[in-house]
Amino acid sequence: MVKCSVIYEAVKDSLTMAQVEKRGGLLRKSSAYKKPLKEKVVLMYDEIFMTEDPSKCSPRFWEELFLMKVNLEYLEGKLESLDGEELMKIKDNINCLFQHCIQALGEEHPIRVVNALQTLCALIRGVHQKNKSTSGFDIINMLMGFDKAELCMKNLMESLDSLLCAEGSESLKSLCLKLLLCLVTVTDNISQNTILEYVMINSIFEAILQILSHPPSRREHGYDAVVLLALLVNYRKYESVNPYIVKLSIVDDEATLNGMGLVIAQALSEYNRQYKDKEEEHQGGFFSALTNMVGSMFIADAHEKISVQTNEAILLALYEAVHLNRNFITVLAQSHPEMGLVTTPVGPAPATPATPLGTTPPSSDDEHRLHSGKLCLIILTCIAEDQYANAFLHDDNMNFRVNLHRMPMRHRKKAADKNLPCRPLVCAVLDLMVEFIVTHMMKEFPMDLYVRCIQVVHKLLCYQKKCRVRLHYTWRELWSALINLLKFLMSNETVLLAKHNIFTLALMIVNLFNMFITYGDTFLPTPSSYDELYYEIIRMHQSFDNLYSMVLRLSTNAGQWKEAASKVTHALVNIRAIINHFNPKIESYAAVNHISQLSEEQVLEVVRANYDTLTLKLQDGLDQYERYSEQHKEAAFFKELVRSISTNVRRNLAFHTLSQEVLLKEFSTIS
Repeated sequence: MVKCSVIYEAVKDSLTMAQVEKRGGLLRKSSAYKKPLKEKVVLMYDEIFMTEDPSKCSPRFWEELFLMKVNLEYLEGKLESLDGEELMKIKDNINCLFQHCIQALGEEHPIRVVNALQTLCALIRGVHQKNKSTSGFDIINMLMGFDKAELCMKNLMESLDSLLCAEGSESLKSLCLKLLLCLVTVTDNISQNTILEYVMINSIFEAILQILSHPPSRREHGYDAVVLLALLVNYRKYESVNPYIVKLSIVDDEATLNGMGLVIAQALSEYNRQYKDKEEEHQGGFFSALTNMVGSMFIADAHEKISVQTNEAILLALYEAVHLNRNFITVLAQSHPEMGLVTTPVGPAPATPATPLGTTPPSSDDEHRLHSGKLCLIILTCIAEDQYANAFLHDDNMNFRVNLHRMPMRHRKKAADKNLPCRPLVCAVLDLMVEFIVTHMMKEFPMDLYVRCIQVVHKLLCYQKKCRVRLHYTWRELWSALINLLKFLMSNETVLLAKHNIFTLALMIVNLFNMFITYGDTFLPTPSSYDELYYEIIRMHQSFDNLYSMVLRLSTNAGQWKEAASKVTHALVNIRAIINHFNPKIESYAAVNHISQLSEEQVLEVVRANYDTLTLKLQDGLDQYERYSEQHKEAAFFKELVRSISTNVRRNLAFHTLSQEVLLKEFSTIS
């Protein structure tokens, strides 16, 4: 082991200055000088911002520059202060600086590499600030020149790939990932960032996977690596073949997939922990906790929100993994210990940044909460459509305790966390959907989210019907929630119809009941469960009668809702048949036995005795659904989401100059 004396010599000035005040690149000894002195690196920056080549007078200029402690603030500020014409005059020097930074990445001394990485970050950010309204083409030309861009980016990407894969400094790997994130987010719309064409050609996909599969690297850098991958996957995903999409879709290495799952699980677990902490601060308030990532995005009344940063970048990463790679579904069983399930993690969990990249700050604006809730429901939709995922979710041999946040409401107490039942995971998904249904009936009605919620339930039922899975679940809670939702739609008909086609949602709810009526004998756990279904329909017959009256009224008028209302009218045929068949018999039974009010068991006795004479119509297509399609239905949503994430990542990136003392301690000896 030999001391790197050259490095100590290069930085000794900045380490021995006593009582130094630094403002905008100016140094002042507290008592020795009155005239401000510029530190050496700032003087060198000033030479770069001249039109002459700084190395003409100082042949060792570039070699010395990368031994100087980087002043990010000054360099970025200087770039931002120049107008377009001034910037073009020094374009050659900027290009030269960019190229020498890339060359320095291959140096033996890590101090040079660190300074080169930080200088590249400052260059990219500074040039971006001057070119906000322009495309990536202008940024490429300003940074490296069109004629040298291909070779420059090839060398840069190869150097970053080597640094990320090497068994070296964690500080270097961290800076490499931050530089890549800076490159990716240099424009708000990443699909307009032409620099990424070079990142597509010179892939770092394998380097990202190596970080995720290697526990020490994953703990240090897994979060940045996952966010970077999620962004790269979204580059021009609808216009061209994106190699990161192709490669992610075929990953089957268990260690890599589990590593990605652990990073995502830890980040979501941290979100839930923060929400729980906020909830405890609000104990005693009427509106409190919601259900996990879906329910806690927003609640019924705006003034009662509990604000926590929503981590849209991690949700996007989870979505891409679930949507693109069916092998990732297996990770669901292994990467959710941090989310409150019964098993415990095998090793230390990866760290999540204090202010994670891609998070949206807490605000009173519901838009981001709606977006996050929508993304969560899209993820659940993809899972509910997947045959393998369903097999796992419904497996009776894989039971878990899942603690969901439940919002305190007037008619129910907050559920205790103790003695949670051990059940297949699909029960938790259904619980979550029920919780969402009952807690989001509000003036600003989230129609799109409700439609997606009902679709998730429908797809799970279709799987159960197809595979004859008899799930032991408290179906009554779902039926009750659905009926209450119908009552809400009817009682707010005028207000809701001004904004939404509520008949689409009403039809979906009615058809869920039709699924139970028509196919319930194939997937309900016991015959008594089927009896209970009829009991609930009969008990709540007034709600179905009111719904029929409403849709009949609108379907017989020549208004805009005529066709939509007519579909609900036809869908109610079997529910009305059940009500009209059993109600007279129940009334007759009560009259004969002189009972003013029948008990549930007495009603069920009448139901069981009169099944044989009930006539129902066969309804087609109840177990069919349109499969999820991102490109055709959700492209606009994801483009806007990725734009928002890109902006937040750029804002939250921390390029603080690493303490020179820390770097010297890390790099002072070389094997």
